[in-house]
Amino acid sequence: MVKHYFGIICIVLLFMLAACTSNKNPKDNKKEDRPIIVRDLSEILDDGVLNVVTTYSSTSYFLYRGQPMGYEYELLKRFAEHLGVEYKLEVSNDFETMHEMLMNGKVDLIAHGLTITGKRKELVQFSDYLYLTHQVLVQKKPDNWRKMKWSAVQNALLHDAIELIDDTVSVRANSSYLNRVENLMDEMGGTIYVDTLPGDLSTDKIIEMVSTGEIKYTFADNNIASINASYYPNLDIRVPVSFSQRMAWALRPNSDELLAELNSWIDSMKNGVAYYVIYNKYFKNERSFKMRENSVFYSINHNRISEYDDLIQTYADTIGWDWRLMASMIYQESRFNPVSESWAGAKGLMQMMPQTAERYGVEDRTDPEDNLDGATKVLKVLWDRFIDIPDSVQRIKFTMAAYNCGYSHVLDARTLAEEEGIDSYRWDECVEESMLKLSYPENYNKPFIKYGYVRGIEPVSYVKQIFSRYEHYTQLLE
Repeated sequence: MVKHYFGIICIVLLFMLAACTSNKNPKDNKKEDRPIIVRDLSEILDDGVLNVVTTYSSTSYFLYRGQPMGYEYELLKRFAEHLGVEYKLEVSNDFETMHEMLMNGKVDLIAHGLTITGKRKELVQFSDYLYLTHQVLVQKKPDNWRKMKWSAVQNALLHDAIELIDDTVSVRANSSYLNRVENLMDEMGGTIYVDTLPGDLSTDKIIEMVSTGEIKYTFADNNIASINASYYPNLDIRVPVSFSQRMAWALRPNSDELLAELNSWIDSMKNGVAYYVIYNKYFKNERSFKMRENSVFYSINHNRISEYDDLIQTYADTIGWDWRLMASMIYQESRFNPVSESWAGAKGLMQMMPQTAERYGVEDRTDPEDNLDGATKVLKVLWDRFIDIPDSVQRIKFTMAAYNCGYSHVLDARTLAEEEGIDSYRWDECVEESMLKLSYPENYNKPFIKYGYVRGIEPVSYVKQIFSRYEHYTQLLE
């Protein structure tokens, strides 16, 4: 009988143990099973690429008239130049997603103004702070506030965070704003109901939702709220809901070398003028912010690059190119200015020379459609000449280089590559290097070089810049 009861007890204990194991948080399992990513400054320098995630917002990173812009974008670009590496950008507005990308090694750095909190410090290393701000309540003035007396408008608004008790605040999931609501409830000893919004919504969008009356209240960093309120005058942002907070970028806990280099760079930037010019450009310049908000070529509000997007799509289709790639090329050529003219006499969106225009039947180089029609015909001819290039992306790069400096010089660069045992079917790090060498007499005077000197840096930079901008276009535009 004793053995019988003992057996039952053992079975019960086994079931209890299994139940405890099954109730374990799956995130804890994920954290325990996660491989440790070892990729610090030395690996980044060897690789030549800094992988970064930032947010798509009116202050961090966006497109305006075909040009990538933003506070984080400009700082990141300078930091990559400081390191002597290229950068690759990913976009997310959700901290949990950004943190996952950081910890699984997809990115090396979260370049976004994150509030330094105790909870977050358990997950990441923070850089030295970039700036200080505080959180404010964003609320909407009455609909007819312009016709009301000032006192009546004030009576309709909240003036202290304690007035939020038993009311609802809408904030993004996994955000410092959500943490602040929770802390306020604890500090005030009252309940604030939380309307949790999707983590991928930007702070700009949530502020707009208050302005349109879609939600009643939200919290936002004061500098972001201030620049948005300059465009939405029906918003009130005067009620503080936090003390000053430090905003910084985030790295993996084991990225000590990168952290030290980043902190040293931040210190040097903050001791100069450029940092404050960049900050004021995006957080203080209300006039420029309003101009962007009112423009149809502002990617935050519109999926457009230029007024010629439809035309570009039509002609890009004729040669099988992504229209955003052609748009980036046109930006490189003319900044979308149809009457642009170079010192050498090239004119129009794609900067056609008079002789080329005549050859391809372009009557008016300043006419956008006429210009694009001729330019795409030129590109098609060049594309066909590189039929031996098997990789389509590399073939496009050869085509672009030829459009910039001439097919003959690209042919010479390929010949030089072949003579030196370099892959002549690949532009990246191969023929582009040979192109650079053709700027020097010891190379362009070689007997097998038929077309002589070329300023190689021009086609090399031309292709790099077009594809770099194209990456921004594909990241932010459909």
